[in-house]
Amino acid sequence: MVDYKAARENMIESQIRPNGITDSRVINAMAAVPRELFVSPAQQCIAYMDEDITLDGLGSDTQRHLMEPMAFARLVQLAEIGPNDFVLDVGSATGYSIAVVAHLAQSAIAIEEDAALAERASEILNQLEISNAAVLNAAHSDGCADEAPFDAIIINGRVPFVPQTLLDQLKEGGRLVAVVGEGPLAQAQLFTRHGDTFAKLMSFDATISPLPGIEADRPSFTF
Repeated sequence: MVDYKAARENMIESQIRPNGITDSRVINAMAAVPRELFVSPAQQCIAYMDEDITLDGLGSDTQRHLMEPMAFARLVQLAEIGPNDFVLDVGSATGYSIAVVAHLAQSAIAIEEDAALAERASEILNQLEISNAAVLNAAHSDGCADEAPFDAIIINGRVPFVPQTLLDQLKEGGRLVAVVGEGPLAQAQLFTRHGDTFAKLMSFDATISPLPGIEADRPSFTF
């Protein structure tokens, strides 16, 4: 039988602390969330591996992934989520990301456009008795305008660009973090709102799986 508590501790000591994660709140949040609950039973033995995990056997209509712990931790740390913050988590899949965010923020909303995954995420949050977060079945590119503005927004997966609709849902001084790029090697970026303008800071390189639902328009070809 796998000792998941030991696996979590090993994840923290071998993947998180050595890779620039210095925020103790982020470390404690990831140490508190049982990552094995967010994959299928057949995948629980690999839940703490140091790469993205393809989520199989969960009824999803699209290929989705659980982001590797190191890249996820760095992205969350970049967002600088405070204990009084209201956070939007875009593309939560089975809900691991929103469960971690809920430990950091006052309250949080996740949006997930795959209905089966959104339902599973809600069930796991209830199982863990996380009461300050909710999961909504909605398009990733739309965000959650009815609940905006947000102190921080996290996009869970590589995207070719950040939609203006999401940036517009930030509060003054709010932060949005995303891994942006069209190829496998992309770059984590931090966007900060100042009035109607958004400052952008390049942070670290990351190789993570794409998030469906936010796609660049391709020109059509005429022959």
